[in-house]
Parts: sequence; C-alpha cells; structure tokens
Amino acid sequence: MREHLRSDIPLLENTNEKLLFNSGKQLRPMISLLVSRSCGKVNFESIRFAAATEMLHNATLFHDDVADSSSLRRGKPTLSAMVGPTAAVLIGDFWLSRAVRMIVSMPHQSPVIDLYSKTLSDLAEGEMLQMQKASDADTTEEDYLRIIYYKTASLFETACRVAAISVDASPELQDAAGRYAAALGIAFQIRDDIFDYGQGEIGKPVGIDLKERKITLPLIGAMNSASPERQEQIRQMVRQIPEHPEYCDELQQFARSHGGIEYATLRLDDYIEEAVSALALFPDSKEKEVLAELARYNAVRNK
Repeated sequence: MREHLRSDIPLLENTNEKLLFNSGKQLRPMISLLVSRSCGKVNFESIRFAAATEMLHNATLFHDDVADSSSLRRGKPTLSAMVGPTAAVLIGDFWLSRAVRMIVSMPHQSPVIDLYSKTLSDLAEGEMLQMQKASDADTTEEDYLRIIYYKTASLFETACRVAAISVDASPELQDAAGRYAAALGIAFQIRDDIFDYGQGEIGKPVGIDLKERKITLPLIGAMNSASPERQEQIRQMVRQIPEHPEYCDELQQFARSHGGIEYATLRLDDYIEEAVSALALFPDSKEKEVLAELARYNAVRNK
C-alpha cells in the first residue's frame, strides 16, 4: 500500500504516511488473505487484491466522513477534520485510483474488475437509498438489510471472492467464500448498529444514526412489538429529529425497553451461523478455523 500511494507532493505524501500509521483493524485484507490460504497458496496477486481492497475501503471512508460531516472515526480525528473536506475528497479519489492501478495488469483482472465495479456501484446506491429512507423515515427490515449489504457486506464479499479467484479456487469455493463474507459483513454492521444504542465502546459518540434519522435494526426490532399507531408515532418522531433533537434519547430508550437490542442480537446470531455454515465446503485448515472464529467474534466484540 505504501509503495502504491507514493507521491512527490509533500502534503499528499505526509498525509498518506499519517493515515497508514493510524490504520484500523484491516479486517478486509485479513479475511481476504485467510481465504486465499484456505483455498490455495497465497501469491503476489492475492496480496495485491488484499491491499487494493483496503485502499478502496479507506477511500470510501474518507468520502463518507465528508458526506456525514464526521469529526471522529475509531476514536481519532477523521481525515476531513485534519485537512478539510475538499482535501479529504481529493485524497479519497487518489487512494481509489491507486487501488485500481494495483488491480489492472493482473492475470485475473477481468473478473476482479467486474467485482470491484459492482461493489463501487453498490456503495453509491446504498448511500443514496439510505439518504432517501432517512428523509422518509419509512425504513423496513428489508430496506435495512439491503442498505447494509450495499454499504458494508458487498465489499466483504468482493474481498473474499477475489481472494479465491487469485488462487484459482473452484467456482464452488468462490461462491462459498462470497456467501461467508456477505453474511460476515451483515453481522459486522448489525453489531455496529447495536453499538450505536450504547451497547459497546466504539470510539465515537453513540446515537449518531438517530441524529441522522437512520432507522436501524434495534429500532426496527422494537417497533415490531408495537401497534401500527405506535409505529407511525415513532417514525414521525424520527422525521422531526432535526427540530426536536431531544427525541433521540426517547427513541433510544424505546428501542432498549421494547426488545430492540435483543431482536437485533438474534438476527446477528442468524448471520453468524450463516457465515460459519458457508465454510463447510472449505478444506479443513487452521485458516478455516480462524475464519469461523472471526465470524463468531461478532457475537461478543464490544468495539
């Protein structure tokens, strides 16, 4: 990543060094390389695809933080907060273009470019769908799952599919890797959305989703137990949050006291099980065990 992000522009080079030094969990390249090792032998292409996935992921985060006016991520100032929104968008574009450069000229570039292109389209559509639903406050569970697939799980899926492709895994193993990663990504996002209701230590303020009028699974689960009239009242409160920010606390309390956290946790467990089950086609190995444990970790992680 450092090699492909080099620039002779000091501001860009220095900023990139800071970003690489303060990188996050790097979960996506981790699972990508684990899948490669599970399905075959890691090679130069496997490593390039893993690095490109991480660069693409970070590029989208830089853009998201500008769109959301976020000042913190992982408990630290966002790129937008450090250099301003204009520079953050440009740096995100730079990372994205360099990620693409890493993919081209690789032996499997054709199917891999198609997968990354689909994910970029999913990310854009997911963001627009989320904006639409936040405006209307009419998000259903089906809408919610579609949004988090587009915005989170799609990149997980691509990371693991290209990993399997890089080692010439069978189509069956490629599909299994994709199913594992899609379920893992959904579970990962559900856990983060539970955290937003104060159920963890994520390094950022809680309640941000509600402040942005985003209806996520804990609130959806709580509304499932309410009458249609009460559900509409809740949705109306979400619509009025810009004028009544005090509604956020009331809505959080409603979700916690009406089984919303418990409902979201049950759905989380469903996707963890789906991810682990998808690994059944993988040959037995230490890497397969670690992939299963990474899925199960979503049930207990608190940050």
